[in-house]
Amino acid sequence: MTSIQKPPVRHPSLQSNALGLTRRDYEGAMSTLCAGCGHDSVTAAIVQAFFELDIPPHRAAKMSGIGCSSKTTAYFMRQSHGFNSVHGRMPSVASGANAANRDLIYIGISGDGDSLSIGLGQLCHAIRRNVDMLYVLENNGVYGLTKGQFSASADVGSKSKRGEPNVQKPIDPVLLALSLGATFVARGFSGDKARLVPMLKAGLTHKGFAIIDVISPCVTFNDHEGSTKSYRFTRENYHELAAVDFVPLQREITAATEAGTSVSVTMHDGSIVRFREVGSEYDPTDRDAAYAHVRTHQERGEIVTGLLYIDEQSSDMHDIAHTVERPLVELPYESLCPGREALEKLMDEYR
Repeated sequence: MTSIQKPPVRHPSLQSNALGLTRRDYEGAMSTLCAGCGHDSVTAAIVQAFFELDIPPHRAAKMSGIGCSSKTTAYFMRQSHGFNSVHGRMPSVASGANAANRDLIYIGISGDGDSLSIGLGQLCHAIRRNVDMLYVLENNGVYGLTKGQFSASADVGSKSKRGEPNVQKPIDPVLLALSLGATFVARGFSGDKARLVPMLKAGLTHKGFAIIDVISPCVTFNDHEGSTKSYRFTRENYHELAAVDFVPLQREITAATEAGTSVSVTMHDGSIVRFREVGSEYDPTDRDAAYAHVRTHQERGEIVTGLLYIDEQSSDMHDIAHTVERPLVELPYESLCPGREALEKLMDEYR
């Protein structure tokens, strides 16, 4: 479905940031996602984060793969650079773009299917290289574009659209990132914008790979008792001639948590998700403690949210590879291609 451009209407009382831009200047096309989709709530938080950080849209690069989540890059910062890659390959494209132009601010939008199945290896190596980017993983536990199959983050016992329960243990992107050495790890809920915006701002300003796992409810394909990630509505009786679904309009689910407390959020289908915000005594610089904290509350059926781990002294991909300070895209031809003599000298080192 083709995205619809928003009319360029500007109200004279709209708040401006330090650049003289309003939130409307950070928006994109109108969303074609299902009404009530958690991904649209994440988009609104991203718009707010870039607006508050006074980032010029043309200095940002939006990267994505395939899936409902990857469509969301069309819905914010229409004046930014962007690349929609093939399924699961966004981290490689982002790494290459960052290698060529380190001066841009990179944000990658992906989903649990795009990141934890076909793109799992790509994600792991982006973490390993510590690519300087914010990686937003919109996590709903299903493949939305292909009609609701389990993703790798689906919880044991979750039922598919046809009623079959999932029996495979899920991959937790937060625990995966912590175990692989990610230098910024956080988790949020799409319905808690008040805490998601500062989290996004912190990730955007972090030097190195920052991953935020956002529990983002799906209104269409994950409506079952005991779901821990999402909800769905569809017609009760239909004769399927083609893969078409009707999704009634629903109100956006919102909730706020306080540090150190747990809050239960009731989804549209009646299932309950329990979120726990990390407390003030929590130390986000202790990787082992962060891993243990997530696992402890996971066993209690709680999803820990907030900044879980950060390493402010990390070296990013350019530090590790000893690249030049000047972006490669700005280097003259003579510097990029020093000639045959330099190539022969380099090859002698490998003989």
